[in-house]
Amino acid sequence: MSQRRLQQKANQKGRQKRTDAQSGVAAAGTIANVDSNAGKDATGLSPARMRFARIAATAGFRWSLALFMAGVIIVALALSIPHEFAFFELGFLFTLSIYDLVLAMLGISVAVGMAGSRREIYLIVACFLGVMAPMMLAFDPIFHAILQSPLGETLFLIAPIAVMLAGVVLWLPARARRIGAPLAAGVVGFSLSLFIGLDDFGIGIQEFTLTAVLGALWILLAPGLLLRNFRGPWLTIPARIIGSWLVVIGIIVMVSLYVPLGNDAPALADPSMPDNGENGGQNGSQNGQLDAPALPPLDPAVEEGLQDAPDSGFELLLPEDGGNPLLNGSTLDLGPALRPDAVPDLGPDLGPDLEPQPQPNNQPDAVR
Repeated sequence: MSQRRLQQKANQKGRQKRTDAQSGVAAAGTIANVDSNAGKDATGLSPARMRFARIAATAGFRWSLALFMAGVIIVALALSIPHEFAFFELGFLFTLSIYDLVLAMLGISVAVGMAGSRREIYLIVACFLGVMAPMMLAFDPIFHAILQSPLGETLFLIAPIAVMLAGVVLWLPARARRIGAPLAAGVVGFSLSLFIGLDDFGIGIQEFTLTAVLGALWILLAPGLLLRNFRGPWLTIPARIIGSWLVVIGIIVMVSLYVPLGNDAPALADPSMPDNGENGGQNGSQNGQLDAPALPPLDPAVEEGLQDAPDSGFELLLPEDGGNPLLNGSTLDLGPALRPDAVPDLGPDLGPDLEPQPQPNNQPDAVR
C-alpha cells in the first residue's frame, strides 16, 4: 500500500509540473501578443508600411527618387511651356519618341533592379555605352561599312530583336541574367545609335547627340535604381510578365515590317474624258477610273548611273533675244494688238452722288 501511495504522489507531482509549464508558456505567449499589438497600435502601421517607411528613410531611396523625378520634371516642362526647342531638348525628347527602344530599355532597367550587386549594373552600363560611343564618334564610316556587309540588308530588324532580347533576359535565372543583360544592353545601344546617327543627318550636332545618350541612360537606370530598393523574391513573377509582353511586342513589330503596304487610294479622275472619267468606260477600271498608262521599265544600268538616259527627241532652245525659253523658239499669239494711245476701260467712276458718269468711247478700232 505504501508503494502504491508513493507512486500516486509521484504521478500527481509530475502532472502538476506539466500543468505549470503549460500555463507559463501560455502566459508568455499572451504577454508577447499583447506587446506586439501594443506596438502596432502605438505606431498605427502594418509591417509592410513599416518596411516601406524604413526603406524611404535611406539615402539610396532618396537619391534614386530624385533622379527619376528630375527626368519627369524636365520632360513635363519642355512639353508644357510653349517655346522654340533647342538642340539639347530635341535630343532628350528624340530618345523618348522611339517607342520600341524605350520599351527595350525599360526591360533592361527591370534587370538593373533585379541585379544582385553593383558590379552587374556597371557591366550593363559599360556594354551600353561601349557600343554607342564609337558609333557616335565615327558614325559615317561605320555605317557605310555596315551597309556593305550582309548586316546592311537586315538593319530594320535590329530594333524588334532588341525588344525581344530585353524580354528574354527577364525570364533568365539570376546566374544567366548576369551575362544576358549586358548583351541585350549592347544590342539596344547599337540600335539606338543607328536612330540617332541617321536622324542627325551627319552634321554632328554635339548637343543633340549628347542629350539623346543622356536620355537613354536615364531610361535605363532611373526606374531600375528606384525599383532596386524593393528587390526581393516577389519581383520574379512581375518581371517575367513584363518580359512576356516585350517578346510579344517585338514579334508584332517584326511581322509588321514584312507586311506590304496597300494602296487603297482611288485613282485621280481624268478631266479630258467625259464626266471627268468618273463614269468609266470600256477602258475603265472597276471603280470607274482609267487605268494608269503602262510605262516601259527603266534600264538598270541607267538607274545605277552606268549609262546615260536615252534621248527623248526634245531639245530646249534658248532664244538669243532673251525671250521665254519655255516657248521653245515660237511666238505666243496674244490676239490683236491694242493701239499705243488706247486707254483701257477701268469701269465707271462713281462720283460723290454714287451715280455712274458717262464715259468717252475710247475702245480700239478692232473692238468697234
